[in-house]
Amino acid sequence: MKIKKSVLRRNLEGYMFISPFIVGFLVFTFGPLIASFYLSFCDYNILEPPRWVGLGNYKTLLFRDPLFWKSLYNTVYYTIFSVPLGTALALMLAMMLNQKIPGQAILRTVYYLPCIVPIIASSVLWVQIFNPQWGLLNMFLRKLGLPEPGWLISETWAKPALIIMSLWAIGGAIIIFLAGLQGIPDHLYESAEIDGAGAIQKFFHITLPMLSPTIFFLVVMGVIGSFQVFTQAYVMTGGGPLDSTRFYILYLFNQAFEFFHMGYGCAMAWILFAIILAVTYLQFRYLSKFGYYEAE
Repeated sequence: MKIKKSVLRRNLEGYMFISPFIVGFLVFTFGPLIASFYLSFCDYNILEPPRWVGLGNYKTLLFRDPLFWKSLYNTVYYTIFSVPLGTALALMLAMMLNQKIPGQAILRTVYYLPCIVPIIASSVLWVQIFNPQWGLLNMFLRKLGLPEPGWLISETWAKPALIIMSLWAIGGAIIIFLAGLQGIPDHLYESAEIDGAGAIQKFFHITLPMLSPTIFFLVVMGVIGSFQVFTQAYVMTGGGPLDSTRFYILYLFNQAFEFFHMGYGCAMAWILFAIILAVTYLQFRYLSKFGYYEAE
């Protein structure tokens, strides 16, 4: 009986310690989650009580709102290019920083610094860099005798500009790749050198297979993050020109917090949740097969 009481007491103490998290989760996460699901079936403008419309919001989004599809296209375009480019560049820089070179620690710090710069400050900085008249990027292209794009004021170049900017903050991926590279046993490279393997062969037959779980993790997280891109477009272009950078989350923000179509915005949020869930499932279903995992 005493044992049961002591177990019960320990359990109660444990629940008391985690109760702030449980209450916070129920009030600030789970509660709003259920509320947003309900509101996605309502016409709700915050100022008046919700009015049930059933699947009306979803039907409007899917069949009568061309800007919904435009925003989804912009987001998918951004994802398709920013994630592979960012992952490849991060891997290349990580391999460089993994070498024994002078100032290695300083270089690692420098490449990581953009990650700790607030995204709004970075956006303001890149607005100046992309300025078509006196921006640093066009000044550099001018000296090389190359064409000078309009960047953020061009419908053609606005999305590529934001993709280029996304490469500015790959320091986190570099750190993760560095950890993966340092976890590769040296004897694998030594054995390959004895067999006459060159640098390219060692990269494709040792480095890439051993880094495949790291690459898979970064791709999955990168895709999830890129589907939620918002601040850059909001600060730098506002969705223009001609809605070429009106990404999905930006359009959701416009509908919910500028036009007060809160029910419509909730429906957009749940559609995005379904899209991200489906894409993540497909990545785990097919991409994980290409990973190499050491047996325990």
